[in-house]
Amino acid sequence: MDSATQTLPAVADAINADAILAAHLAAARRGDRAAQAALLARLQDVWFRFCFAMLDDADLARDATQETALRFLQRLPTFAGQSSLQTWSLGIALNACREARRKRWSFPRLVGRLRMTRESSAGVRDSGRAGEPPADAGLAMREEQARLRELVRELPRRQREAVVLRYLEEMSVAEVAEAMGCAVGTVKATLAQALENLRRRWETNQ
Repeated sequence: MDSATQTLPAVADAINADAILAAHLAAARRGDRAAQAALLARLQDVWFRFCFAMLDDADLARDATQETALRFLQRLPTFAGQSSLQTWSLGIALNACREARRKRWSFPRLVGRLRMTRESSAGVRDSGRAGEPPADAGLAMREEQARLRELVRELPRRQREAVVLRYLEEMSVAEVAEAMGCAVGTVKATLAQALENLRRRWETNQ
C-alpha cells in the first residue's frame, strides 16, 4: 500500500471530526444541551490547562474554567467563525484569568509553563530507560526548568500571557493576537521583548 493510500483513513477521520464539531456547534447555538455538553467536554481540559498555567493555583484555575464555560455558552451565539472555536474560547478564558488576578492578586502568582518544560518533565519521569539521561542529569534539568518557570513568572503581564499562549498552547501568532485582542505585530513585538527579557535574566543568573 502506498503512502497516499495510507493517508486516506486519516483524512477521512479528520473530515468526520470536523463535521461532528460543526454539527455540535450548530446545535449548541440553537440551545441543544447535549451538543453544548459535548463542546464543553471537548474544551474543558484545554481551558483548565491554560488557566492553571496563568494562575498557578488549581482552585483558582477550576473557578476560572467554570467561569469560562458559563461565558462560552452565553456568547456562543455570537461566534462568527473568524477563528477556530478553541482560539475564540481561549480569549474568554484569558479574560476570566485576568479577572481572577484582579480579585485575588495577593494570593496567586502567574506562571508561564513553556512546552519544553512539560516535555522535559515527562522525560525525567521516564528516566531509567535505555538511552535516558542518568538521575543527576535529570536533577539538573529539573533545576533549570524551575529557574525558567520562575523567570517567566517575573515577566510583565502581557509578555507572560503571550508566552503561555504561544509556547504552551502552541497557538499561531495570529491566534495569540485573536485571544489577546491585539494586532499580530503587537504579539510579535511582545514575544520578542519577552524572549529578550528571559535571555538577559537567564544569563545574569548564570
